[in-house]
Amino acid sequence: MSDLSLIKELREKTGAGFLDCKNALNENNNDINLSIDSLRTKGLAKANKKSSREAKEGAVGFFSNENITVILKINSETDFSAKSDTFLDFLDLIGEIALKKNDPNLSLKTLMEIKENNKSVSDLLTEMIAKIGENLLISDLKVYDNNSLRTNHYIHNPYRTNIGKIVSTIFFSSETINENISSFSKNLCMHIAASKPEAMDVNDLSPDLIANEKKIQQEMIKDSGKPSNVIEKILEGKMKKFYSEVTLLNQNFVIDPDKTIQLAISEFKSSHKFDLKNYALMSL
Repeated sequence: MSDLSLIKELREKTGAGFLDCKNALNENNNDINLSIDSLRTKGLAKANKKSSREAKEGAVGFFSNENITVILKINSETDFSAKSDTFLDFLDLIGEIALKKNDPNLSLKTLMEIKENNKSVSDLLTEMIAKIGENLLISDLKVYDNNSLRTNHYIHNPYRTNIGKIVSTIFFSSETINENISSFSKNLCMHIAASKPEAMDVNDLSPDLIANEKKIQQEMIKDSGKPSNVIEKILEGKMKKFYSEVTLLNQNFVIDPDKTIQLAISEFKSSHKFDLKNYALMSL
């Protein structure tokens, strides 16, 4: 078994992970230099040394079949790399691996352990980091059970038809799909990408988020010196405005700002069998 001090030294020199360093030392009779060469040959030293660098660029991908919808974000260090076919092919590969799993409960941790051609997604990521020469991070994964619902989606700043800077999608029920329903559902997706709601409706917001906003608004109103009964009315108005900004159904529709999303859907439903059930959003 390798001495802990040797493992520490090797980690400091290569930036590789604990187990990778331990295995390299075991395979090379605790020879530091041979172990460094071994890690570099495998691409582990090069990849892991870059793991401390910030990856703020990247792209988001959309993948869907009749059972589930997958939205996946992979970050890179530069926008140049994010636009490359090498990076986009990799995002497509990982997205398809997740989709093929067909599991609405798939987590990011489990995804990293899935094997494709005897290599885990984690291994594929390490190889891609070495190939591109930048730190990459599979940073977010959302998987939805389609529940026999219909979907539509929108890609903002697209690099490919299913990959861009922002992905928004909605899940809805309708007896049929026609041009009007396709257009209206696409407009809802565009609205979501532009307005970035926190939740569908007020009841779907985090209680902590609501409590914190109320506290902030109360403090701001108190400083105005107004009486308590007036403060309550002002607070009610402030919170109503807050809800109209962060909840989808209460936001003003970007396509028709005189209507809320809720009103727009209600009017559309008067002539079309359409019911919005859920939405999803992911962006850089």
